[in-house]
Amino acid sequence: MEDTERLLVDKSKKGDLDAFEELISAYEKKAYNIAYRMMGNEEDAKDMAQEAFIKIYKSIQNFREESSFSTWLYRIVTNVCLDELRKRKNDRLVPLELNIETDKGSAIVELSAEKETPEDIYERVEKRQLIQNAISSLGDDYKTVIILRDIQGFGYEEIASMLNCSLGTIKSRINRARNQLKDKLRYQLELYEKKSV
Repeated sequence: MEDTERLLVDKSKKGDLDAFEELISAYEKKAYNIAYRMMGNEEDAKDMAQEAFIKIYKSIQNFREESSFSTWLYRIVTNVCLDELRKRKNDRLVPLELNIETDKGSAIVELSAEKETPEDIYERVEKRQLIQNAISSLGDDYKTVIILRDIQGFGYEEIASMLNCSLGTIKSRINRARNQLKDKLRYQLELYEKKSV
């Protein structure tokens, strides 16, 4: 942990709200992105990120600085989302919208080339939706590791620390999750290809 961050953590532990807000601002976007990937929609992601920040504020006294502050924060965001997903287990909903996050906000569709036709855009959005649906259909443990590793780009050790699991467990979950995802995507893309013929 760098000196500036350590100072902000120390001030936050003493109740300095400005220091806490400055500390959180560096991680706000990535925390939201994790929540969005796990929850599947913008409104829930905002709620879960907000809930996580409240938990962090209330429990910052318990941060022992054994890991980086960011790892601790992302662990709390992940756990808040997992807790909510467990509550909703019987009422699983797959989001119908696909938002693309940019530095300037979110957009429904992002054009990637001038020569892209409306059919190309529709097909790309459909395929992204298939991928999002396949990820959403994974079990919570598998969905979490896929999001943290393959979408957010965290290292194996960071994920193990966030989820409080051994490195071997994380590697095993990621391998199984990727295999399940590959099978689900293969099946869904075959259905998609048959539908579009």
